[in-house]
Amino acid sequence: MGESNSSVNFVVSLSIHDNGMANFERIVQQMIEGTRQEPGCTAYDWYMDKERRQCRLLEQYCDGAAVLAHLRGRVVQELVQKLMECCTITNFEVYGDPGEEATTILQSIPATIFSPWRMLRG
Repeated sequence: MGESNSSVNFVVSLSIHDNGMANFERIVQQMIEGTRQEPGCTAYDWYMDKERRQCRLLEQYCDGAAVLAHLRGRVVQELVQKLMECCTITNFEVYGDPGEEATTILQSIPATIFSPWRMLRG
């Protein structure tokens, strides 16, 4: 225990608007392609419920610098706004220390940030 881990994880819950699925799918694919180009992103996984109305995005970044690069990049600066035309963020949680500047940005969304407390790494 007590081993440090600089990775930062996001869990984003989304509710898809009526008749929004076609645009949602198109924009998500663009977001995946854009995030694939970002150094430091180690996971960017989308999950959908069987009714295709609720979605979860699980993101992992190697450290706070990678989080800040993502927040400043095209995916967040351009595509998230387009995504919000066809869905709503219902919950946004951040696990880890994204750094001071990223924390300010994330809290404005608003995201709830959970700092490491006790961890067991194998």
